Amino acid sequence: MRLAVVSPFLDRQHGTELCIIEQIERLARKDHWSIELYSQKVSQLNGVRPASAVSPNEPGTIRWHHVSDIPGPHLLKYIWWFFANFWQRRRDRRSGRVRPDLVYSPGINCPDADVIVVHIVFHAFYERVRSELALHRLPLQIWPRVVHRKLYYQLIMFLERRIYSDSGVRLVAVSSLVAAQLKSHFQREDVTVIPNAVDTFRFTPEARIAKRNTSRQSLLYDENDFVLLLIGNDWKKKGLDTLLKAFGLLTDLPLRMLVVGSDEPGFYRPLVDQLALQDRVRFEKPSMDVLSFYAAADLYVGPSLEDSFGLPILEAMACGLPVIASANAGASEMIRDGETGFILRDPQDQLELAHLIRRFQAEETLRLSVGAAASRDVITNCSWDDNVEKTRQLLESTLTSLRI
Repeated sequence: MRLAVVSPFLDRQHGTELCIIEQIERLARKDHWSIELYSQKVSQLNGVRPASAVSPNEPGTIRWHHVSDIPGPHLLKYIWWFFANFWQRRRDRRSGRVRPDLVYSPGINCPDADVIVVHIVFHAFYERVRSELALHRLPLQIWPRVVHRKLYYQLIMFLERRIYSDSGVRLVAVSSLVAAQLKSHFQREDVTVIPNAVDTFRFTPEARIAKRNTSRQSLLYDENDFVLLLIGNDWKKKGLDTLLKAFGLLTDLPLRMLVVGSDEPGFYRPLVDQLALQDRVRFEKPSMDVLSFYAAADLYVGPSLEDSFGLPILEAMACGLPVIASANAGASEMIRDGETGFILRDPQDQLELAHLIRRFQAEETLRLSVGAAASRDVITNCSWDDNVEKTRQLLESTLTSLRI
């Protein structure tokens, strides 16, 4: 199989991109597929080499075709990426340099993908955040940022209507939640669900406990601090507003909050100041050593407004860290409510979230039992090998159907 993979960047700090890395590394190494990767930036991908340095006829290789980038706002960069990778692949195909059997894309990256893995349905997400993007409710100084975000959402939703409604495009959802949204918005009843997975050798209770003291000391947490953790990008989507408001109701407890991601903390400084949480909330950039964040925490909290999966939820569970997850996160499908974690039915219910945090903080036995049960479940049922085997079978069946 020669598979063209189209993704603007790949690294291990982002859930969607991590999933693609785990898949193509295994498909190249174990199944000897030839991977033609079209991307603007690649890091932490084993076995990747520039396309010019590898023969296209050599099996089991990952050949990186570098796609150009431009400076500017995200919307402009996305438009450039969308057309640039298409033109480059078309040129390579016409010249005979690359003739892939299938085009595989995480999300909407091109108009000609054969298989798309859907990690978020923007039609569903926009319904939840529309009111929060109303300009009359927001400070004047952030209007340009909000207008830019709204324009980006409108473009993506236009492309969703054009591409996801095409029955000739095979859709893969990372959760049943996403599959239901694709059915509701685009009448797609033929969606295959393949959940994301976790590195069950790296994320373990033993590894988390071994790093706990060092990680907490590096972040200046005291022994008695009870640390809440949230990891992810697009903090608005991840539910940080609700988490901060719930945190503001618990100032009588020795709580600390660690928020990890690439977003701009300044956007949340006014809310942090309003709630008088300046000394209790810490913002950190993503790190290769993500395990250190789980090690420093006592509870993972993910009150996502909309999250097709939410890989940090699964990683925290694998580490034996108790979790509270929004019902709007696909990873909540992996949780047995009250046994391997707790599910927040309404991600904007700050009172219920505060109640659950208070309960975990007060009951050490609950934390230990929930964390241990979660780890057992994830390690048994959520390996990358299983994810990749299901993906391989789907891609092969897609190719067979195209050849008929």
